Amino acid sequence: MIGSYGVGLSMRVPRMPDAGETLTGGTFEAGPGGKGSNQAIGAARLGADVRFLTAIGADDYGRAARELWADEGVDASRVVEFTDAPTMAGFIMVEPSGENRIAIAPGALDRLSESDVETFRDEIAQADVVLVSMEIPIDAVVAALRIGRELGVTTILNPAPAQPLPDDALKNVDIITPNQTEARVILGTDDATTSDADVAKAIADRVDAAVIMTRGSEGAIVIENGTMQEIAAVRASHVVDTTGAGDAFNAALAVGVAEGHTLADAAAFAARAGAFAVATDGVVPALPRRQDLNLTNGESL
Repeated sequence: MIGSYGVGLSMRVPRMPDAGETLTGGTFEAGPGGKGSNQAIGAARLGADVRFLTAIGADDYGRAARELWADEGVDASRVVEFTDAPTMAGFIMVEPSGENRIAIAPGALDRLSESDVETFRDEIAQADVVLVSMEIPIDAVVAALRIGRELGVTTILNPAPAQPLPDDALKNVDIITPNQTEARVILGTDDATTSDADVAKAIADRVDAAVIMTRGSEGAIVIENGTMQEIAAVRASHVVDTTGAGDAFNAALAVGVAEGHTLADAAAFAARAGAFAVATDGVVPALPRRQDLNLTNGESL
């Protein structure tokens, strides 16, 4: 896993405030977050041997992160620490429906560099899968994907948060996992009339990689070697918070791929993990273990 860590400062609000409005009546909590860390913990809970690269500050949040990774069985021995930059912080507002809005102050994470990723080469070489998310500088994203390709390791890019991607990032991707919004950003279009299937096909043509487009309650679309397959949605018992659904999905997908399952089976497994996550408040508490999905480690997906 190569990605972000930060503390999530979350507030549940009765509704989103309008511009310039001060809204009272919310509840507040702080907890660990960052897509890379969430995905690393998610994969470890599902039985994977996870090694994680990110950047943190030498502050209370950074120290708490190391304790968390140790407790969760994530190898964070190569995490980069800066004394002159704070650990990333994300500010999250969640509506009663579970929908959320997020803003991020990157701090130390903006310092993660291509050279830091190069020092992680041995860890990548020993992996079955390298999963990269995009809350880190684009040079680090490009380096992680390039090194994975050079070493023959399956590369998965979770293109979140959404931003246009350079060709030197896309050319080394084996599997890309945008949601509906992110896929359109990658293509540089905001045409909502284009079907999800056509958008996914356009991504596959541009990236020359397998595409898994997540569609929330509508399931997912998988395109591999020119063949498209729809993955049925797994209905959550109820929806509390959608914040960690994408991280749960990507972690489970990476585990399924690493275990040698077909991409469609791995995506179906990931859909189960995402559905579990939305029914639990918070992000890390919502990341499932095998028993939460009625599976034991090594059992067929």
